[in-house]
This record gives sequence, C-alpha cells and structure tokens, in this order.
Amino acid sequence: MSADVRPIAASELPAWLTTLNTGFLTPGTPTESDVAQRAAHSDLARVQGAFDKETGRCVATFRSFAQELTVPGGAAVGSSAVSNVAVLPTHRRQGLLTRMMEVELAAAHARGDVLSTLIAAEYPIYGRYGYGAATVHAEWEVDVARTGLDRSRPAPVDGGRIDLVDAAEVRRVGPALHERLRASRHGMVDRDARWWSLKTGLEQMSHRPYREKMHAVYRDAAGEPAGLAVYQADDHWTDAKTPLNTVQVVDFLAATPQAERALWHFLCSIDWVLKVRTGNRAPDDLLPELLPDARAARPVSAADFLWVRVLDVVRALGARTYEVPGVLVLEVDDPTGPAGGRYRLDAGAGTCTRTEEPAGVRLDVSALGSLYLGDASAVRLAALGRVAELEPGAVALADAVFRTARRAWCPDVF
Repeated sequence: MSADVRPIAASELPAWLTTLNTGFLTPGTPTESDVAQRAAHSDLARVQGAFDKETGRCVATFRSFAQELTVPGGAAVGSSAVSNVAVLPTHRRQGLLTRMMEVELAAAHARGDVLSTLIAAEYPIYGRYGYGAATVHAEWEVDVARTGLDRSRPAPVDGGRIDLVDAAEVRRVGPALHERLRASRHGMVDRDARWWSLKTGLEQMSHRPYREKMHAVYRDAAGEPAGLAVYQADDHWTDAKTPLNTVQVVDFLAATPQAERALWHFLCSIDWVLKVRTGNRAPDDLLPELLPDARAARPVSAADFLWVRVLDVVRALGARTYEVPGVLVLEVDDPTGPAGGRYRLDAGAGTCTRTEEPAGVRLDVSALGSLYLGDASAVRLAALGRVAELEPGAVALADAVFRTARRAWCPDVF
C-alpha cells in the first residue's frame, strides 16, 4: 500500500475527523457542528492527512498548533504542540507517522518555533523523533477518614473564603488565575478561550459529551481568586443506604499555599464522601504532607506526561534560568532535526552560543528534551547510557545546572 501525505483541504475535514475518531477508538460520523468547530479553531495548513492512493481514503491524521510553555525562571517559550495523531490499524508500519513528523518538524523550525511538545499515549513512539519525557504527573487517592482533618470545622482560610460558583464564573476568573500560576510554575502550557469553553460545557463535541461539574473558588483576604477546584462525584451507596462516594478532581489550581491547603481541606470535608481522587498533580505536590496523616493519600499513578523536543538549542537554553552557575559545553546529536551541534552554556550569565570548544557532555536531542525543564537527572541519564561524559565532572555539573528546586508540572492534556 502507499499513501500521499499532505495538508488537508477544508472539504476533507469530515473524513479526517472520522479517521481521527476511529484511531482514538471513538468511532462515529462527526456532526456538522463538530466539523464547524474544528474548522473554526484549526489552521488547516498545520493539519496533515495521509490518503491511500488506491481508495482515496484518509488513513492517518496529524495536527499541530501554537503553544506557550513556561520554562524555569518563568519565561514563556513558543512551541509547536503536536496533537490528534492517529494511523488506522490497516495502515500501520508504513512510515506514515514518520513522514508527517518530518513535515511538521521542518515547518516548525522554519516558523521559528523553539520547541515542539506533545503528550505521548505510548512510550516508545516519539523518542526516535527527538522528543524526551520532560515532566511526570502523579495522582493520589485520599481516604478522608484517615486524614486527621477535623471535618466538622471549615478549612482554615487565613481571612479568605471558599465560594461554590457556576461555570460562567469559572470562565470569568479561571483564565487570570491560571496565568498567575503559569507564570511561576515551569512545565505549564497556556490555555486559550476555547479551552475554557470546552471544559465548562459552553462548547461540546458529539463524541465527548460534557458532564456537569462542581466548582469551588478560594478567594484571599482581599477578595481575589487564588485557587480553583473543579470536581465531580459518583453516586455509590450500600444496600443499607450508606453513602460510599468518591470525589474526582478534574482541575485544581492554587496560586498560594493557603489556597492549596484550604481547597484540599474543603474537598476532604464534603458530606457523603469517603475518598478523593486528586487527578493530575505534580509529583512533588504539597498534598500528602498537608494532611495530618500523609499516608491517607495513597499513590495510584505516576508516569511521564509532557514530552519536549528542542528545535533551537541556543534560544531554548537561553530562555530558562539556572539555579547553579557554571559553564558547560554540550555536544548534541540530532540526526532527524536541526538541533545538532556543539553549544556553550553559561548558566551564570544565562546565555547559550554555538562553539568549537571541546565538549564536556555528549547527548542526543531527546535526552536534552528530558533535561530541559529540570526534572530529569543527568547523572541518571548517564547511568542509562543516554548521556556520555567527555570531561571528568561534566555530568555532575550538568545535573546541578539543569535541575530545579521544584519539579516541572504540566496539568493539561492536549
């Protein structure tokens, strides 16, 4: 079999969406509303399809869009976010993803994107295109009876308060709160207006019906929103009509420790609730130790999440800050992209330039992507054979230079 890979035309969007739904195991014909929404919010020049030469059928999908990623130090770096990647089961192992990825990475570099980002559904796929796992997400299940919290009393809010609000209020206060947190938490990505519309039910897709949620906003002593918890609950009762409900947290933003403490206390104090599932949290989240009995929060998930592919090493390394000064020369291997070369990073000055100096460390671009946000250990990557030390002490210096005090965290699937 053979297929043509190219940007799709507007008339091909329904067929493209049908293939995407099939690849994501949500088969069905997209509605006119689905097609109209996708057309309104997609740059078709960045929407690729693979079309079988014999049948003309769309057999693979690929899309990218502009994104901002917060890096250590708070700068927002431009990235090309990859999403909606699917290949029909009948056309796997024919190189279609490789061809679409080659087109995308060349276009992203030509646009001047510093990075490319994605969420990998399967681990082995994207490393061969230069992506490295750069953040980890964690989830806990809290046994509220074991927390040690006094559930009969309201959460300590330090002069603030918690309000239950509707979706319209979330759309009003949520974006500014998210931007406030994103400016200080590396690994987070921007959310546009459509993100808030989809997550609050103002806009819906037929294959993903919206389920109503509850929303709690923490306002500080000055009345400013400093935290948001979005959650839903199941409806589980024993035969004796005893409630055994679980709250599932869908979104949780806290710009201050006070907001974080108050919202978790609130969620763990809701009547009829025995357990709270935290949803996607940072691996160094404050939650377990916020509880008098930290063991009440049982870890249920920890896995890679955001993957980063560096396209422009000079701009990427120059955009972030470093907690330890030092000069490091990196030899970056990038056989499938533009990042290859030798670079001199002066962490104290926060500058990166191309150089002919001897390298202290050699690594491929996927390992650089893992190190970029400060979450991975260069020493550990060296032990795994992904980083090579060319000068004594260079790997330890790289570890100290790239690591950050708090771990990177990306709360959003895209």
